[in-house]
Amino acid sequence: MKIYGKKASIVTLGCKVNQYETDAMCAMLQEAGVSIVSTKEKTDIYIVNTCSVTNMAERKSRQMLHRAKRKNPDVVVVAVGCYAQVGKEELIADGHIDLIIGNNKKKDLIKILEEYQPNEKPETEVLDIASDREYEELHVDHLNSHTRAYIKVQDGCNQFCSYCIIPYARGRVRSRRKEDVLEEIRGLAGKGYQEFVITGIHVTSYGTDLGEIRLIDLLEEISKIDGVRRIRLGSLEPGFITEDVLRRLSRLEKFCPHFHLSLQSGCDTVLKRMNRKYTTEEIREKCRMIRQYFDQPALTTDIIVGFPGETEEEFEETRKFLEEICLYEMHIFKYSIRKGTRAAKMQDQVPDQIKAKRSDILLEMSRNHQEAFEKAQLGQTKEILIEEEVHGSKNWYTGHTREYVKTAVYSETDLENQMVNVQLETISPDGYVKGRLAPEEK
Repeated sequence: MKIYGKKASIVTLGCKVNQYETDAMCAMLQEAGVSIVSTKEKTDIYIVNTCSVTNMAERKSRQMLHRAKRKNPDVVVVAVGCYAQVGKEELIADGHIDLIIGNNKKKDLIKILEEYQPNEKPETEVLDIASDREYEELHVDHLNSHTRAYIKVQDGCNQFCSYCIIPYARGRVRSRRKEDVLEEIRGLAGKGYQEFVITGIHVTSYGTDLGEIRLIDLLEEISKIDGVRRIRLGSLEPGFITEDVLRRLSRLEKFCPHFHLSLQSGCDTVLKRMNRKYTTEEIREKCRMIRQYFDQPALTTDIIVGFPGETEEEFEETRKFLEEICLYEMHIFKYSIRKGTRAAKMQDQVPDQIKAKRSDILLEMSRNHQEAFEKAQLGQTKEILIEEEVHGSKNWYTGHTREYVKTAVYSETDLENQMVNVQLETISPDGYVKGRLAPEEK
């Protein structure tokens, strides 16, 4: 298929790694002479960067793939990514899809499109990713966001948590070469990006397949790059938090003290069934250490309620533990069966109404903890990276503190992509902590 001069739309589902890979695919398409257009416009190529983390994510991926053919029967529909990797047979039988491209083949997108010939059955480009040890080198030189850049440094996971399909969709741990990471960040910093979020499928395993280098070493190298004002980390495994790592992070002026610890439960017996490789006592100690090295750090987490076999007593253990460690924000997920995982075959699946009740309890706790954390910030002057004007509110601009508190500030001059000091004053019901520009900013 001749793709030069064609139009393409891309839909992204799932995590920040998927968003990074979409940005890289957009760059490849544009370099090949393809225009990227909105999904609302008529397009020649419709790509869905799919997600497979839950059954619902797969269903949504299928819905997005079907939508394209309904709007335009002649469009070439391309399924890319995690669901394409683990659900290839389902997608082949679907009838709405022309091309299926798995993980570690996205780098070949242009070649695959150019060689594509319409057939009754979809063409598939899916590797046996379990045996692939090569990091798929993708590169971005510009992003849709104007301020914050997500940088993928690692792919794959070796943990095999009992509820998770990701090791089967993404394969084993594969790390990106330090030189390639630094080159990409230098290029983006030179174009005005100031904050860099270092991410991966299991980012704290970065370097374990390379030898000497580890994630903390990479962060120290990134901090030396001119133009980088902030370094932020994605989701962290608790094992990453050690005295040595915290001491080194605390010395990096550009590091943002926001730690998203992926806990999943606050009960040791549930953690064991999940095949999580830590205990609540270790988590308690990690939180204490972080607060020792950083002043008012933001600690956030993910929690699954209603995991198979979770009793009222086990849930109560989780509730008490989370109340004790008092995190800034908690993302609460009701467990959903993911076929292909060990947890899907476990006995004593928890009824939906019980999951909903437990979710509501933790969500209320999260709201209270978030409010308490933000109230403690009032009266302080914080550095804000302004991202955009608040939609529908003229002269109000929004951004985040280094702790990732969402903030709004009034200004009659355009502040987008500027780093400003803001005195925090009130908590607004619309989800912002509102403040005013510090005197030196006026």
